[in-house]
Amino acid sequence: MTTMRAIVAESPDTLIWQEVPDVSAGAGEVLIKVAAAGVNRADVLQAAGKYPPPPGASDIIGMEVSGCIADVGTGVTQWSVGQEVCALLAGGGYAEYVAVPAGQAMPIPVSVNLVDAAALPEVACTVWSNLVMTAHLSPGQLLLIHGGASGIGTHAIQVGRALGARVAVTAGSTEKLELCRGLGAQITINYHDEDFVARVKGETDGADVILDIMGAAYLDRNIDALATDGQLVIIGMQGGVKAELNLGKLLTKRTRIIGTTLRARAVSGRNGKSVIVAAVTDSVWPMIANGQVRPIISTRLPIQEAAQAHQMLLSGNSYGKILLTLND
Repeated sequence: MTTMRAIVAESPDTLIWQEVPDVSAGAGEVLIKVAAAGVNRADVLQAAGKYPPPPGASDIIGMEVSGCIADVGTGVTQWSVGQEVCALLAGGGYAEYVAVPAGQAMPIPVSVNLVDAAALPEVACTVWSNLVMTAHLSPGQLLLIHGGASGIGTHAIQVGRALGARVAVTAGSTEKLELCRGLGAQITINYHDEDFVARVKGETDGADVILDIMGAAYLDRNIDALATDGQLVIIGMQGGVKAELNLGKLLTKRTRIIGTTLRARAVSGRNGKSVIVAAVTDSVWPMIANGQVRPIISTRLPIQEAAQAHQMLLSGNSYGKILLTLND
């Protein structure tokens, strides 16, 4: 049996770089020799045993990578060996090699190097699928982003501004708010010191779209912060999973509450990952090429230091993306 190396989670704090069975490209897949992997909160949850991969996905942690195509499976015509790509995964990214459906691989955007491209697939697909394909964010609308200095937040600020929206954000420190302003956020709110509802409603008619990572803890206040016909898009549950909902507010404002996830989606079909990846390549990659959007990376660490990377993410002191890099 041939082997490769990958991160194995023996416990949430013990992530070991060790030999595991090799992977190969199946029909319709490409095999990527990994240059870097992005770190996501879902990876931390999986390492803690709280977020198992979808059925059929690799048990290895990691939902996005960049690297070079090492092999192509039968039926793959759009990619060839040696091409540099980044890719959206259901799992398997913290490894020397990963197999992924060909439709979930993307070319490296112009002006982005191979390693840094690993910071893009998860945030770009999450932001575009939710703000544009689901909420249809339009020029002139107000977008409120919770966790504005996070990987998703920093990307969403830039995409929102590129689409002509006004952008408001919440974050927990002066430094993070400064980062958000530098990326184009016009209303910046320190959630330790200010009530985001009062601030948004005091300066505007309310948010047309809210991109929320908190879930239950912010549900009622998010509805208060929405404008009439506003949309609340919930993509995370850092503030819990259960909350009381005032249907009167919902009906009065004609509010839409949308819950979405990316990892468990089908590869193809309506709103499948391949459809989202194609839309991102067509629409977001030109924004990167013309300088409107760039990956925001706080730290790059060797993949052997994956446990430290997870601790950094949990600390709340990081911003943008954390990357794990591989050397030959």
